Amino acid sequence: MGEERIGYVLKVARALHGYGYAAHRLEEVLGATAQRLGLEAQFFSTPTSIFAAFGPQEDQRTYLLRVEPGDTDLARLADVDRVTLRVIRGELSVAEGSTAIDDIASAAPLYSPPLTTIAFGVASACAAVFLGGGLPEAALAGALGIVTGLLALSISRIPAVARIFEPLAALIATVIATGVATRVTPLSVSITVLAGLIVFIPGLTLTVAMTELATRHLVSGTARISSALLLFVTIVFGVALGAKVGQLAFGSPPAVLPVALPAWGVLLALVLAPLAFVVLLRAHPSDAGWILAAGWLAFTGARMGATLLGAEVGAFSGALAVGIAGNLYALLRDRPSQVLLVPGVLLLVPGSFGFRSVSALVAREVVSGVETAFTMIFIATAIVAGLLVANVVVPKRRA
Repeated sequence: MGEERIGYVLKVARALHGYGYAAHRLEEVLGATAQRLGLEAQFFSTPTSIFAAFGPQEDQRTYLLRVEPGDTDLARLADVDRVTLRVIRGELSVAEGSTAIDDIASAAPLYSPPLTTIAFGVASACAAVFLGGGLPEAALAGALGIVTGLLALSISRIPAVARIFEPLAALIATVIATGVATRVTPLSVSITVLAGLIVFIPGLTLTVAMTELATRHLVSGTARISSALLLFVTIVFGVALGAKVGQLAFGSPPAVLPVALPAWGVLLALVLAPLAFVVLLRAHPSDAGWILAAGWLAFTGARMGATLLGAEVGAFSGALAVGIAGNLYALLRDRPSQVLLVPGVLLLVPGSFGFRSVSALVAREVVSGVETAFTMIFIATAIVAGLLVANVVVPKRRA
């Protein structure tokens, strides 16, 4: 049946899944690859497994790949995408393509642990600015981002602790924020903690899940939504526990209304946040300018739409703008549109609404929690609608 070709397709499947491809896009690429290699195949992808069946319906050979949801790695994703295209076009043999994918997987990380840790801090400080925080909130959120980044690097080698990383990070961040707000300087603890944990808030997971549901990949979409909901709950549990510990240790922090930074603060955050995403999403340094432009486009489109017709329409217009830009980028540069879409959409995802919704429900503020949850779902739907309409305006690059 072509064992070498099947082995290559399975290797591509595992690589693209691990580097961040959603189910609908992964199945499309694998189907096109198998077809160009002369294989009759069907694929089924979930966040934790990939099924691949080769051969005619009455005589199939089925393979199961057990996989884990990987962290987005835009550089490796783009490199594997390029290798796959070269094999499809006949520029590389299947054996050469398989070797190239192995080389990509074994390559050294693009960014050092210290730089990655700094990127955690920068992303958190920028998130505090976007959430309406002032200089104290942004400074402490940046410090909390560095603390959680160091924690992530430290416990990644300990599987048992890694499983409770998010609530542990939430607990530590809340205790620190409570202590600073009580003993050092008054500030908004809620904004500071949310910004300090922003890298772990599963807003992007929720948006990907909604996209998969919209494209009729129901199993994968439902699984991702369940995962996002569970992560929201565990983070909120860590925050609630940290608030109790902080109050016992330092007392109750004063209620503070933050003073938002002027326009220059937002402009600075719009420069620094996309650059932090370059490191956190492990994109090629050469794509930094494109990612910066995608961030500005998403933010500007969202602000203009929100000013004219409301927050939900703002999310739609921002996603539409970055979706069109991503498809044009893919067509012109022959690279995956995810290089622009993922960092651009990160500035739009409603993760903070999910956090606040679960927090309100935990505090038995049911009406507020349900209202915020509805807003979160509506904004996620608007983002997905914007991306789908962008595919109509500018057809995406064929697999």
